[in-house]
Amino acid sequence: MTAEQLYEGKAKIVYATDDPKQVSQKFKDDATAFDGKKKGSIADKGVRNATISAYLFRVVEEAGVPTQLIEQTADDTLLTHYLDMFPVEVVVRNFAAGSIVKRLGFEEGQKFSKPMVEYFLKDDSLGDPLITCAHIEELGLITTDERNEIKELALRVNEALSGFFAERGIILVDFKLEFGRDKDGVIRLGDEISPDTCRLWDAETKKKLDKDRFRQDLGGVEDAYAEILERVKS
Repeated sequence: MTAEQLYEGKAKIVYATDDPKQVSQKFKDDATAFDGKKKGSIADKGVRNATISAYLFRVVEEAGVPTQLIEQTADDTLLTHYLDMFPVEVVVRNFAAGSIVKRLGFEEGQKFSKPMVEYFLKDDSLGDPLITCAHIEELGLITTDERNEIKELALRVNEALSGFFAERGIILVDFKLEFGRDKDGVIRLGDEISPDTCRLWDAETKKKLDKDRFRQDLGGVEDAYAEILERVKS
């Protein structure tokens, strides 16, 4: 019997399972950028991102961050806890890149004095805009306690992944996280951790090994994702 499809997003298809507390997430090869304005496909992206995410979820779990992951059930599929996702994306920045360079004039690659945490409204129709804590409160998106908890968890993720990648010759420039509550009320890290959601540069050459290669038409996208997978598993 074919599993019921619950949701299809830009990067994954979510299916129901026999357990209402669990869902199956199939990672896609589809690629989008600039709020869906640019579309394409990256060969084997689904397989690589699913496997990278599974590895990195385990890394952050060892650092005390609860995640959605239960197990990897196929090359491109993860069995996960069902989460009611918060409508807020958390971005942690260690170096200047992407939108913050355009917004505030930082030089790309500039190292920040400490990790910077930003919040974005998860709303494609509005372009996922940057929001402040006041906006979060006024819109009633999450409570202050929830915001404080996900910020603390995001910084714990950053510490764990920064060290993990540094050991493998990679700079963790910045990354996006999404959180939600499981059926038992536990806040868990959801979505994925992959070259789609992280900026990753080679520590020696500063070569970009993430979705910026797709965004900026740099070529070598598949090779970059494959290299990250190889280094993550090393």
